[in-house]
Amino acid sequence: MLNKVVLIGRLGADPELRYTPNGTAVCNFTLAVQRDYTNSQGEREVDWVDIVVWRKQAENCANHLEKGRLVAVDGRMQVRYYETNEGQRRKVTEVVANNVTFLDWGNNNSNSNRNDNTSSNSNSNNSNIQSMEEDIEVPF
Repeated sequence: MLNKVVLIGRLGADPELRYTPNGTAVCNFTLAVQRDYTNSQGEREVDWVDIVVWRKQAENCANHLEKGRLVAVDGRMQVRYYETNEGQRRKVTEVVANNVTFLDWGNNNSNSNRNDNTSSNSNSNNSNIQSMEEDIEVPF
């Protein structure tokens, strides 16, 4: 059997980090993923996919991601059930991430992950890229 999911999209809200009773980090966020086709109004519809990330990668996501960031998620689909306080049974479908890849720089201008020997020419290229990113229409 095969259960593999690969998604690229933008975070719909800041990720939420919590810890299980035994201290394991778990991070949840919702990913906005555009569909390949347009609807009758010529607009692309968006699917909102719940993502779950565990352990060190969960902490990295919580520390470095925020609403609007572009990421790739590689993982598996999981369906689970729970019971509400009113006794109703609910079904949740989510993607458990094996790997989350950050695909943009975010809104901060920090160069902590870049080489200190960057030229002024490359800095001007980075500002051009950032201004182009601001023009991208985020589906939320």
